[in-house]
Amino acid sequence: MSFPLLTATAALPALGAVATAAVPAAQRTAAKWLALLVSLATLALAVTVLVRFDPDGARYQLTENHSWIRDFGVRYELGVDGIAVALIALTALLIPFIILAGWHDADPLETGSRRWRPTQGFFALILAVEAMVVVSFEATDVFLFYIFFEAMLIPMYFLIGGFGDRAHAHGEETAATQRSYAAVKFLLYNLAGGLIMLAAVIGLYVVAGNFSLTEIADARANGSLHMATGTERWLFLGFFFAFAVKAPLWPLHTWLPNAMQEATAPVAVLITAVVDKVGTFAMLRFCLQLFPEASKWATPVILVLALISIIYGALLAVGQRDIKRLVAYASISHFGFIIMGVFAMTSQGQSGATLYMVNHGISTAALMLVAGFLISRRGSRLIADYGGVQKVAPVLAGTFLIGGLATLSLPGLAPFVSEFLVLVGTFTRYPVIGVIATFGIVLAALYTLVLYQRTMTGPVKPGISSMPDLRAREVLVVAPLIVLLIFLGVYPKPVTDIVDPAVKQTLSDVHKKDPQPEVEAAK
Repeated sequence: MSFPLLTATAALPALGAVATAAVPAAQRTAAKWLALLVSLATLALAVTVLVRFDPDGARYQLTENHSWIRDFGVRYELGVDGIAVALIALTALLIPFIILAGWHDADPLETGSRRWRPTQGFFALILAVEAMVVVSFEATDVFLFYIFFEAMLIPMYFLIGGFGDRAHAHGEETAATQRSYAAVKFLLYNLAGGLIMLAAVIGLYVVAGNFSLTEIADARANGSLHMATGTERWLFLGFFFAFAVKAPLWPLHTWLPNAMQEATAPVAVLITAVVDKVGTFAMLRFCLQLFPEASKWATPVILVLALISIIYGALLAVGQRDIKRLVAYASISHFGFIIMGVFAMTSQGQSGATLYMVNHGISTAALMLVAGFLISRRGSRLIADYGGVQKVAPVLAGTFLIGGLATLSLPGLAPFVSEFLVLVGTFTRYPVIGVIATFGIVLAALYTLVLYQRTMTGPVKPGISSMPDLRAREVLVVAPLIVLLIFLGVYPKPVTDIVDPAVKQTLSDVHKKDPQPEVEAAK
């Protein structure tokens, strides 16, 4: 039997979470180092998956298939295509930076205080989320995917509600209340989506007789499994609703600004750069592959919702006074681009959407983590409390600027390529939507540059003059992300080579081909 590489990639952070939680209470530093080492070892396994994956090989590779709940046809079935490989690599890459950035976020609030924050639990929960996200990317059994899709809500609930941002102007008691509200809202929204999906999963089993993604997709392709039009559409809506909540897509997005505002900056990155990608990934893997006709039927409405997300998120980002809420609304706008690319049903759009998932994860991590370092120094999330930072902390201001420029998709930085592909892919099939979506780019430039101007330029405000620049640990967190943003902005080929074959197979699932350009015949 070959080495179960996919199982190991998910099991290692899960076992690391248990080991980290078991470290004695007095050994907080040991728990931090253990979590960091486990995350680095997981990254090594993810790189091994990346190296062993052959983009020109079978659709699903490194497969594992074992009987699990035989009476109900549930199997422990894993496999990765190019899209999953890219997102597993992104997840494994970001977790060590999240741990390093949150090195002191779970330290005791006061020496000898009863308000003690369990450091071991904080890092154990981060590793638990990583394990569940990785399984979600690997699972090719629908029921197995559903279990981990829902299970990741539990550690995320405690990370938001139990380890919130300390920068709060109204005292610890009010901060605890708002953290609790944000965590409960996050949980309720996602549980509602998950319960509707559960009904759809059961309906799929009734129709297909099993939960295997590959078997159901093959049966649909060769005509041995037929779904009535109405049945397929209802099942599609059940799956899509859950993924749209996770993504998040307007109007199911309202939990995200609260969660990101109240969470620590590393946990905010975990939410939007890692966990939320499961929603957009699942649209590609499950919605399009299991329900191709229903996906085409729903496309016009979904594109309109994605377009609203792009413009609405960007407009609200322009008017924000809170740094973290601004990044949250900017992410809602970016997820609109991703979903638009998925349902444009073109190779450029879907390649751009997948590349956008990777690039958005890196750019949001860079911007939000630097914003977190800034907020921890000043003790405030309000934009109005900053000014003149570049004069006293030039490295912090410079990295903040690069993260912001990546967020607005400046040419030469990674998100530009993915956003350009999404817009081109959309315009070739839906030109009106493609044109309107470009206004999201203009608004992105507005909210990003205004944020930089108000926080980093101008006279030095009180409380800023003594602000220290980035420390060595913080530079170690941000510098690799900046390098990746520049490298993938100039040379995105390593990612596109991996994802393009999977995108072409997804397009064939929905029986779509790229529109042919209309070229006027030469006279």
